[in-house]
Amino acid sequence: MNNRYVVIDVETTGNAPAKGDRIIQIGAVVVENHEIVQRFSSFVNPEVAIPPFIEQLTGIDDSMVQDAPLFEEVAPTLLTMLEGAYFVAHNVLFDLNFLQEEFQRCGYATFQGPLLDTVELARLLFLQADGYQLNQLADYLGIVHENPHQADSDAEVTAHLLISLIQKLVTLPLVTLQRLQPFLTKMQSSLEEIVSDIMAEKAKTHHEERGFDYYRNVALKAYEPLQRIEEDDEPVPPHQDVLQAYATNMAYYEKRSAQEEMMDLVSEAMNDHRHAIIEAGTGVGKSLGYLIPALLYGKKEGRPIIVSTHTIQLQQQLLERDIPLLHEMMPFDFHATVLKGRNHYLCLRKFEQSLDDRSDDNYDTNLTKAQLLIWLTETEQGDVEELSLSSGGKIFWHQVKSDANSCLNHRCPWFSRCFYHRKRREAQVSDIVITNHALLFTDVKNDAQLLPAYKEVIIDEAHHVEEVVSDHFGVQTDYFQFARLLERLGLDPENGLLEKLYSLLEDVDVPEVLPLLEKLCKELPALKMEIDDLFRSLRSYVIAKNKGTMNDFGRLSYRPQASDLASTHWQAIVEMGQRVRFASKDSNTLLKKVTKALQDREEHMNTYQQGVVTDFEGVRAKLEEEYKGLFYLLHIEHEDEVTWIEVEAKGAKNAVYLFSKPISIHDLLADEYFAKKNSVILTSATLSIKSSFQYVMERLGLLDFGPITAGLPSPFNYKEQVKFMVPTDVPLINQVDQGAFIRDIAEKLHQIAHVTKGRMLVLFTSNDMLRQTYQRFKERTGNDEFVLFAQGVDSGSRARLTKNFKKFEQAILFGTSSFWEGIDIPGDDLSCLVIVRLPFTPPDSPITAARGEKLRQEGGNPFMELALPQAIIRFKQGFGRLVRSKRDRGVVFVLDRRIIDTRYGSAFIQSLPAVPLQKEKLPVLLDDLKTWLAHK
Repeated sequence: MNNRYVVIDVETTGNAPAKGDRIIQIGAVVVENHEIVQRFSSFVNPEVAIPPFIEQLTGIDDSMVQDAPLFEEVAPTLLTMLEGAYFVAHNVLFDLNFLQEEFQRCGYATFQGPLLDTVELARLLFLQADGYQLNQLADYLGIVHENPHQADSDAEVTAHLLISLIQKLVTLPLVTLQRLQPFLTKMQSSLEEIVSDIMAEKAKTHHEERGFDYYRNVALKAYEPLQRIEEDDEPVPPHQDVLQAYATNMAYYEKRSAQEEMMDLVSEAMNDHRHAIIEAGTGVGKSLGYLIPALLYGKKEGRPIIVSTHTIQLQQQLLERDIPLLHEMMPFDFHATVLKGRNHYLCLRKFEQSLDDRSDDNYDTNLTKAQLLIWLTETEQGDVEELSLSSGGKIFWHQVKSDANSCLNHRCPWFSRCFYHRKRREAQVSDIVITNHALLFTDVKNDAQLLPAYKEVIIDEAHHVEEVVSDHFGVQTDYFQFARLLERLGLDPENGLLEKLYSLLEDVDVPEVLPLLEKLCKELPALKMEIDDLFRSLRSYVIAKNKGTMNDFGRLSYRPQASDLASTHWQAIVEMGQRVRFASKDSNTLLKKVTKALQDREEHMNTYQQGVVTDFEGVRAKLEEEYKGLFYLLHIEHEDEVTWIEVEAKGAKNAVYLFSKPISIHDLLADEYFAKKNSVILTSATLSIKSSFQYVMERLGLLDFGPITAGLPSPFNYKEQVKFMVPTDVPLINQVDQGAFIRDIAEKLHQIAHVTKGRMLVLFTSNDMLRQTYQRFKERTGNDEFVLFAQGVDSGSRARLTKNFKKFEQAILFGTSSFWEGIDIPGDDLSCLVIVRLPFTPPDSPITAARGEKLRQEGGNPFMELALPQAIIRFKQGFGRLVRSKRDRGVVFVLDRRIIDTRYGSAFIQSLPAVPLQKEKLPVLLDDLKTWLAHK
C-alpha cells in the first residue's frame, strides 16, 4: 500500500465560495504507508472581514490573518503536495470546492485527482459510531482533538481518522472486499483502486482469514452456538446467602436495605405463586433486586425467567451492566439473552438476494448494502439497533429485515445461520430471557409461539403496560403501508417483484402464470388509484371537521355506523372503501393464483427463485392483512373500542392514519395473562398515587388476584439534595393567550438559567409550545450565552441530544414526550429541571376521551380516576430525571400554578419524595437558590 493521501481542511468566511466567501486558514497533512510524513498549515489573508459568527466558531479574528500570505502565495505549495495524490477531507466537497474556486481565481489549474471523503468512509466502516462529526469520531477512536474548527488540528485528526479507516479496510476478509466492489463505484470516494490493491495483497497469501464463517460467498463473524448448561445436584442457595458471600468477597459492595427488601418480596411472590406490584424509587437498585431472587428461583425450578422492559436502553443496561455483575455473584453458571421482535433482525436470504439486484440503484441503497456486508463481519446479533442507517438505508432495511410472511424456515439455505432463529434457539437454552413489552404481548396474542414456555415474569417499566397492550390488541393502518407494499410488488413489469417473476418465467416453465401477471399489471395501478382517492378523501374530511383548530395534525374520533357520519362526504368515503375492498379482493385472488402455480413448481427452482416466490407470497399476505384492517376500521362497528383518524396538516395529501384500540384491557389481561401465570412481578419507579396502588390494579385487571404490593422509597436524601420551587408570578395559561404565556415562560427560563448557569432540562407537554418557547428563548439570549438543544428542532435521537447536552457546561435541553423518562444525566451535567406544565394527557386524545366516557357511564369520575392518576405518574417520571445518585444536587421548578392553586394539586406533591415546597415570586426564589448553590 504505497498510495499517497493529502488530507486538507480549510476554515472560511462562510459556506459559499461562488458568492465571495474566502479561505482564512489551511491545514494539510500527507499520509503514506499508514504514517504521517508531512504537515503544512498557514493562515490566509482573505482580503475581506471575518464575520463575527466565524470568529466565534474558529477563534480566528482579523488581526490573526492581517499579515498572513494571500492564497496565491500558498497555492504552489498545495499543488505540489497534491500532485499524484488522493485529495482527502471530512466532507470532501466543501473543502475541495473552496480550493478549486481559489485555484481558478489565481489562474492555476484545478485539482483533477481522486477523492476520499472521511465522512462517507466512516459511515461505511464505523457502523456503531455515535455520530460522524469529526469530534464524535475522534472520541470514538480515542484521537486527541486539541483545537476543533482550526484547520491544522482538524486536518491532523482527519489524517489519523483516515489511517484508522484504511487499516479497517485491510482487516476485511477477501470475500467481503470482492462483494463490496460493485457498490464502491457508486460512492463519492474513489475506493476502487485502494480496495483492488488490498485484494491483490490478500490473494498472494491464498488462505482465508480466521474468525469468520464463509458461506455462500459471504463472510460472517464466526459464532459458537449457545449450549444448555447441564444441571448439577448442588442445592440452590437462598438470595441472602448469595448476598452475604458477595459482600464478604467484595469490599466495595454497598448494602441497600430497600434492595434486599425487594429481593425478599420477589422471592416470596414466586415461591407462593402470587403476583406483585413493587414501586422502587431511584437508587434502590431494582434491577438486581429482582434479577437475583428470580434467577435463583428459576434455577431451582428448572424454568426460564422472562424479564420484559419497555425501552431498548434498559435492555442494554441489563445485559451490559447487571448481567455481568450477576455472573460475579452467582455460585453457578447461567445464560442470559436478549430476544426482540423479528423485524429487528436481518434476513440473510433476502440480503443475499438483494446483492445481485440492481433495480434499486440509488446511492443510499448501494451504501447500505456495502455497510451491511461489512457489518456481517462484526455482528453476532444481526440487530438493526447496532446500526446508524440513513433515512434511505432505513427504507432498504424494510426489504431485507426478517418477517414471518416471507420466511422459508427449514427450507432456507441460511436457516442455520439466521439471526432471528439463532436468538430464539439461544432463548430456549437461557435461564434469563430479556425481551420487551411489545414482544411479550405479541406472544400472548400469538398463543405463546415466540418466547420459551414460562410461568414467571418480571415486567420492568410496568407503568407502560396498559398502553402497550392497548396497541397490540388494536388495529391500525395507514396510506404508507399500502404504498410501500404495492411499490414492493411493482406496479408495472419494469420494477419490483413482478419484474423478478417475469425473469423467473424465462427459466421455469409455468405457462399459466404469464396471463395472470399481465392482468395484474393492469389491475394494480387501478387499485393504487382507488387507494389514493380514498386516503385523500379521508384527509380532506378530517381537515374540514377540524377547521380552524388544526395545528400540525388533526384527529377525528368516529364510529363506522354512527348516524352523525351520514353526511354526503362520509358516504362517499364509505363507497370508496367498498370499491377498494372489491378491487383488493380481485387483485388478491390473482396474486393467490400466481403464488399457487409457482409453488407447485418450486422443485424446479433454485434457491434464489424460491426466495422470490416466498417474498411475493409474503407481500401478498401482508397486503391482505392491511385490506382486512382497512375494512375493519371503516365498516365494522366496535362496541368496546375507540376508532379514530389522524392526518398531518403539512404532510402529503394522502398522509392518513387509522386506529382502533380497546377502551379497557383489564378483563383481557386478567383472563388471558395473569390467570395463566404463576407469578408476574410488575415494577417501576412510578406505580403508586399517594402511596396507593389502587389505580394500577384497576387499570391492569389485578384486583381479584390480591397481589403483593410494596413501595420502596429511594435512599436519597431529597430534603438535602433537592430544592422544589413553584413561582407564584407565572400566569395561568387559561387566563392569557398562548403567546403571552410563552413570552413569560421564556423570560423566566432565562432568569433561572443565569442562576444555574444552564445545565437545565426543560420538560414540555406540547411540541408546539416547546418550539415556540425555544425560539423565544433563543431570540432573548446572546449567541454565546447558552448552548441550546431542542427535541424536534435539532436532528438526532434522544440519546444523541442527551449526549451532546452533556458536552457543554452552559447547556439547556428542551424536551417533550420521551424526555420525561428513561434519560439518565447524573452529576453536575444536570442541576436544574423545569416542568413547564403538569403533564395531563391532551383532552383530544381519542383513547383517553373514550376511557373517560366509559368511566362516566359507569358512574365514575374521569378526571379523578383517570386523567389525574395518569398525570401524577408522568409527573413523578419527570421529577425523577434530576436526582440519579447520592451525589446529585439541584432544583426542580414547576411553572404551572395549578400545583398550588387547585385542590387536586396536592395529589402531585404528596406522590413525590418528602421534599419541602417553596412558593414565592421568582426573584425571591432565585435569591434563595443562589445562596443554596453557593454552599454546594
